[in-house]
Amino acid sequence: MSVFKNVIVYRIEPAWSQTLAEAEEGLGKLRFEPCGPSQEKSAGWVEPRGEANGPLVESIDGQWLVEYMIESKAVPGSVVRRKLDERCAQIEATTGRKPGKKEKKELKEDITLELLPMAFTRSARVAVWIDKAENRLVINSGNAARADEVVTSLVKSLDGFAVALINTQIEPAAAMANWLLTQEPPAGFTIDRECELKASDESKAVVRYAKHPLDIEEVKQHITDGKRPTRLAMTWDDRVSFELTQGMLIRKIVFLEGTGDGAAGGKKEDNFDADVAIATGELGQMVPALLDALGGEAAFSAALPDETPKPAASASTPTTTTPADAVEEEDAPF
Repeated sequence: MSVFKNVIVYRIEPAWSQTLAEAEEGLGKLRFEPCGPSQEKSAGWVEPRGEANGPLVESIDGQWLVEYMIESKAVPGSVVRRKLDERCAQIEATTGRKPGKKEKKELKEDITLELLPMAFTRSARVAVWIDKAENRLVINSGNAARADEVVTSLVKSLDGFAVALINTQIEPAAAMANWLLTQEPPAGFTIDRECELKASDESKAVVRYAKHPLDIEEVKQHITDGKRPTRLAMTWDDRVSFELTQGMLIRKIVFLEGTGDGAAGGKKEDNFDADVAIATGELGQMVPALLDALGGEAAFSAALPDETPKPAASASTPTTTTPADAVEEEDAPF
């Protein structure tokens, strides 16, 4: 099973230079603790290998792997509303008055706290890859809010840590449109059989192709008529297939036969090491090739196209901007 499936890539501020031991100590300050009986959410760093009391930072071939754990409990809204109606009716029956807006809000909060200990718990694990040599951060998530939360936690945990979304000289949508029009993908890449085109006018018309040849006049005509590619399936070097989006989210990553993905046999820890080595090795080559195909990187602090410039995340500004098209998906633990 691959460690990385949907990734958001960031550039790390080159001045950050913590050691492995310093990073371990920093992450330990925000180690994950399970939700308490009346706690709605808990999040923090866990052991990437899943071994209790193991290191929070794994270094494999010089690549650092950490993992963020999010646990949450939610009471169904319909249950809260029913209990609230019952409580309000009881108050009206005994006092002759209807609870006001403020009182209803307080009752709702009380009911939620009462029901939380009985609520089901959901958890999600987010793999994080820190490539110190290349100053690159890769978060295994297609969920914008979740990636923001992970980055914020890294900023709080690691002294001097700052990142910015990687921004390219050529907008991905413009590059994808050119590749589809000319049927000339960048060197080392091939165009696969899935894409989405969206109109930029008031119609907001969307055309999707799945398991369909894209070297047809119909696709070219849609682009000529003003539709912009929002996502395009591609393969790099016959080794990694993926889907590129207009916001530089790299989705549906699959390591193809020959890369050694899912190497059989061995202990669980051996499989972990192999998965990490394959993912970081292949993506460590593919991502730079993709950036080159998009004209190279813009400056570290550059804003996204058509957006107000935003500072890199740092200890004083612990926020970042994730791709607008980041999909709301659960990230499977590895």
